[in-house]
Formats: sequence, C-alpha cells, structure tokens
Amino acid sequence: MVGNVPVGGDAPITVQTMTNTPTEDVAATIDQIRRCEDAGADIIRVSCPTEESTSNFDRITRAASVPIVADIHFHYKRALEAADKGAACLRINPGNIGSSERVAEVVRAAKANGCAIRIGVNAGSLEKDLLEKYGEPCPEALIESALDHIKLLQDHDFHEYKVAVKASDVFLAVAAYHGLAEAVDCPLHLGITEAGGLVGGTVKSALGIGSLLWAGIGDTIRVSLSAEPEQEVKVGYEILKSLGLRTRGVRVVSCPSCSRQGFDVIRTVEALEKRLEHIKTPMSLSVLGCVVNGPGEARETDIGLTGGGSGKHMVYLSGVKDHHIESEDMLDHIVKLVEEKAALIEAGDAIAFDPHAKEAAE
Repeated sequence: MVGNVPVGGDAPITVQTMTNTPTEDVAATIDQIRRCEDAGADIIRVSCPTEESTSNFDRITRAASVPIVADIHFHYKRALEAADKGAACLRINPGNIGSSERVAEVVRAAKANGCAIRIGVNAGSLEKDLLEKYGEPCPEALIESALDHIKLLQDHDFHEYKVAVKASDVFLAVAAYHGLAEAVDCPLHLGITEAGGLVGGTVKSALGIGSLLWAGIGDTIRVSLSAEPEQEVKVGYEILKSLGLRTRGVRVVSCPSCSRQGFDVIRTVEALEKRLEHIKTPMSLSVLGCVVNGPGEARETDIGLTGGGSGKHMVYLSGVKDHHIESEDMLDHIVKLVEEKAALIEAGDAIAFDPHAKEAAE
C-alpha cells in the first residue's frame, strides 16, 4: 500500500508523476499537485532536497488527495523528516543515500509512520563499487544494486517496498526489468528515465514501458518527460489505454485526414481532446473525415462522427447511425453528447441515452 493506493498483485496499474516546482514554495507545489490530480495521477512524487523543503511538507501531504512520495537523495535525514510529515512512501536511491546504518534509520522512520519505500536504482547513479565491477551501467549492475538493497530492507524486517531499475536507454532498462522480474516477486515501478521531450520521450516511454506491461511486468508507471507533469499523466494513461489496462476518460479513434475529409479532422480532434479533458468516465469516440472507414469505426465506438458532403455529417450512437449534424454545430454537439453519456453512465442509465440499446437488450 502507498497510502490508500494498492500497488502490485491484482491492483490496477497506477500512474505516477513528479512535481517540478520548488518544494519550499508550498502554494505552487500544491497548485501543481491539483492539476496532476485532475489529470488522473494516482500517486505524486515530491522532491525533498533541503531542510526547508521538509519543514512544511505536512502542509503538502494534508492538501493532497492522493498519496505523496518523498523523493530523497544524499541527505537521509530528509527521509526521516518527510516520514514524520505524512509521506506515504519514501523513494531512496541506493547509489547516493549512504551507509547501511543510514538506510536502517530510514527503515525505522518508515515503520514508525506506516510508510512504504521505493528502491530507485538508476543507471546514472549506480554505486561506485558496481561501476568498478562491471565497467559501465548494464542490466546485471542494475539488478545487483536492486537485490542488494532489497536484502538490506529485508534484513531489517521491512517488506513494504517496490523497486525500479531505470535507465534512459530503452534496451538497458527493459533488459534490467526482465531480469529483475525473474529474480524477485515484489511490485515493480516502471520508467524510462530522462526520456526526453514530449514527442521523443513519449515514443521512448511507450516502447519501453509498453513492452514491459505487454509482457506482464510492472505494477506502477511514471513517464519521465521534459514537459509539465500533467502531460506525463496523460501519456501514462494513453499507454495503459492502448494496452487495455486502464480505461479512464475518452478514448479517441481518429484518422490522419486526407483530401476526402468532409471537415478539418486534425483541428476537430485537437478541439475535442481539449474540451473533453474533464471527462473521467471511460468511453470511446470515433472522429473520421469520410465514409471510407468512418461507418466501420463508428460501429465499434460509443459515439461516432463521420464526415459527409455539403457540410452535413453523420452521428452514430452505440454503433448505429442516428442523425446528421451541420459543420457549424458539430463541436458543441459532440461535446454535449459525450457529457450526457458520461452523466448517464455514472448514473447507471446508459440505455436511456441510447435508443438502440433498449432494442438490443430486448
């Protein structure tokens, strides 16, 4: 358990992110946490590099509606302070946290405060002895570091932990996670660290994290992007949605557009994604520019929009063509349909929304 969120076993795979505001600026940090919560973050990590950053840490943990992980590097005392101030989990890096005695103090603080611990092994900060042994970061070095630290926690009779073996190189990270998954039976936190900007980092993360999840490896994920943390959460959910592992929000099926399009597909999808960000109810929406693939895709989605001629487009409800809509009314109309269906699903009354569903049910 990370706070009230289960991690591992049959629990849903959770999506994490990390704030990038100065933790000392409590108001700014809480504001960013709010935005990440709205985007769907299950767990949020906050860096604790200074004594000032932990002095008001309890204000942050009390304000958050999701568990807060305290990110600790170099100064083990920050972990002790964060544990006392309401951290649900302590993230420690075996490469820079210090001696086993210091780790023991962190374990005692975690036990006393009901904290979990994440062992965060990173290719960029491996222990010196492992670098000397292996010559460079490699899967074997990452795994050995993780196993050494797991043993240290177990020697102190501490078992509420999860482990990450991250690297910026996709092949290195994936190989390390496969090896670790064969060696241990504990929750694994997935990530391709320092993945890059929004586009490049998304591609690297989708390849690395996605391939591991597809193989059945991983219990919680963080997409590391040089972008605002809300974007990390959105990309994380898109990875999970693509694999059928989480279904939060609207899943949009849309075409890349061509000269056959009956409306501007690209701008329409951009506008719809923006205006439907607040929808948390799982549902599917197809937006296709013409009748070549439009009707077929619409048959497989909750709501479908297919481009037609003369500015009149077809709207499908639960896979059945229902009515037409003019171009100028299209955006507002589709948003209204999605919002209405979301409300009815939440109320457990989807049949009332879809006149064809009653016939199908009968």
